[in-house]
Amino acid sequence: MKKYISEFIGTFSLIFCGTGAMTVNEVTGGDVTHVGIAMTWGLIVMAMIYAFGETSGAHFNPAVTIAFAYAKKFSWKEVPKYIIAQVLGAFAASLVLWFLFPTSELLGSTIPTVDVWRAFVLEILLTFFLMLVIINVSTGSKEIGVVAGIAIGAVVLLEAMFAGPITNASMNPARSLAPNIVSGNIEGLWLYMIAPILGALLAVVSCKLVKEDNCCNEGC
Repeated sequence: MKKYISEFIGTFSLIFCGTGAMTVNEVTGGDVTHVGIAMTWGLIVMAMIYAFGETSGAHFNPAVTIAFAYAKKFSWKEVPKYIIAQVLGAFAASLVLWFLFPTSELLGSTIPTVDVWRAFVLEILLTFFLMLVIINVSTGSKEIGVVAGIAIGAVVLLEAMFAGPITNASMNPARSLAPNIVSGNIEGLWLYMIAPILGALLAVVSCKLVKEDNCCNEGC
């Protein structure tokens, strides 16, 4: 149970702070700034990895959980439980933000500024890069020391910095599902459900091609 509670709290914290920064930026007319939003995402990811990496592996992302299972670094029977905890944590965070900032129209929703297929490809690539780093600094069930938090947090910050204005750099189905549904912005939501999973799986495939022992070292 501790693993699922960790995933719930970690995902809640991630969505509350990340989409919270976007929401505050929206209601204050830009006080947080795009750079501030990107930094918030990177820092909260890093902090939650340090907080819960040893307990649950600090996935906080259905795409990451599915990719770890595909890489045989995580049990498939644990996947539904992790995803339920992550989605519940995301919805809890979005509902709290909806209560705190009732004037917000977006609540940190992911809404592409380009056509859906370009956004789809970009989200695949963003998640590919993220998962490529994750799978090389983790074991699936636990994160590796100080390296994981810094590396993964830095990638999230980097991708949020340059891709945020285009797709809001989701890379996480739970991160998009909750704020989009709570705020009622569901158009194009499908791409944020599918693209991150495809990108994460592609990262596992590419990693196996070049570093099979590292990417598939549990149960292969």
